[in-house]
Amino acid sequence: MAYSSDHDPGDGAGPLCYDAPQVGGDLFPVHERPVGGGSDPFTNIVRILIDYRPALRHRTGVGLWVARLVDALARLGSARPDLTVFSSSWKDRLTTTLPPGVRRVDRRVPVQYLNWLWHRHEWPPVELLAPGPFDVVHSPTPLMVPTRSAARVVTIHDVDFLTHRERGVREIRRDYARLAHAHAHRADVVVVPSHYTGEQVATRLDLSPERIVVCPNGPPGWPKRADTPRPKHLLFVGTVSARKNIDRLLDAYARLRATQPQVPPLVLAGQLSPDDAAVLAPLDQPPLAGHVRHEGYVDDQRLRVLYEQAVGLILPSLDEGFGIPALEAMELGVPVLAARFGALPEVVGEAGLLVDPLDVGALAAAIGRLVTDDELCRRLSAAGPVQARQFSWRASADRLRAAYEVAIERHRAISP
Repeated sequence: MAYSSDHDPGDGAGPLCYDAPQVGGDLFPVHERPVGGGSDPFTNIVRILIDYRPALRHRTGVGLWVARLVDALARLGSARPDLTVFSSSWKDRLTTTLPPGVRRVDRRVPVQYLNWLWHRHEWPPVELLAPGPFDVVHSPTPLMVPTRSAARVVTIHDVDFLTHRERGVREIRRDYARLAHAHAHRADVVVVPSHYTGEQVATRLDLSPERIVVCPNGPPGWPKRADTPRPKHLLFVGTVSARKNIDRLLDAYARLRATQPQVPPLVLAGQLSPDDAAVLAPLDQPPLAGHVRHEGYVDDQRLRVLYEQAVGLILPSLDEGFGIPALEAMELGVPVLAARFGALPEVVGEAGLLVDPLDVGALAAAIGRLVTDDELCRRLSAAGPVQARQFSWRASADRLRAAYEVAIERHRAISP
């Protein structure tokens, strides 16, 4: 599959790159599978093409995952693969500074046009657009990038497109649910960001866990924030959409303001989903008018300022394949209040306050604790950076590099 410009699921060793309980058995124990006949599984240079288009615009969700993993793969030293990143767009050019040695291929082909050809006709093979050959072609989405002869890797960041197809937009709604099962079974490896997502993929797509590899997100590498005597606001970070449970968050905040008028303002940082504009209508009416602010998409510099000034991060999502904002906040020492749904409990561990996101009363009470319980906030602030250090882009890159080797062997074993 190619990138849909509307797709933002994000929207980070042993068999994992962090210490967390596994679900559904051992998911793809790559580290136990030597490749080739030598003692070092990484003796050969592996030629990888990665579809980089999600990173062309706002780097949230999939785009952030792709950009950070390419950077980490490029820093693997002697285990480093030979990397080519592919981009296509009619108007957006790949001007990003890439790590040394990473080749770029940037074609002036409209995203939607190429996606339609790739999804519906599995043509053209990417080798017609990017000089090959390649050993592995890696799609950052659930649908494969067509290739003449390379092993194929797909990435499933969450399964919301299967469980709530109506929440998808445009080609996600059109193609993902219809094609993902077949593509996952034809792919040589399926990459997921969490054990939770791996279990969901295995169950809903009837896929063997041995075909799945978990490559979580890593933290951005920020130092813990300095003590903030008077934080300015409560913070939500993510796409403003129905899946993020914004309506209940606003209801809970309004309920809290009714009993605690001095509660800090709420800031929503994230792009508005085109189909969910109505969710922000209450911001112009009492009791929320003047107390809730939507900032839209913010760049990394502004995002970090918002985190630094936050009483706490609130993530009441109904489902998350990982939960990058939780990891970002924890690394800075910002207290995290998260839903006990999806992958968030796996990411947050004991370093956050978990709540039922469907219970508006419980959500309001939990937000109230963030505002009034200084001891709780001190504990969460201290625990967050410790939990965040359990994740690493380097460890995920190591694991993905090993998965590429296994994908190549699997592909060769079934190729005529």
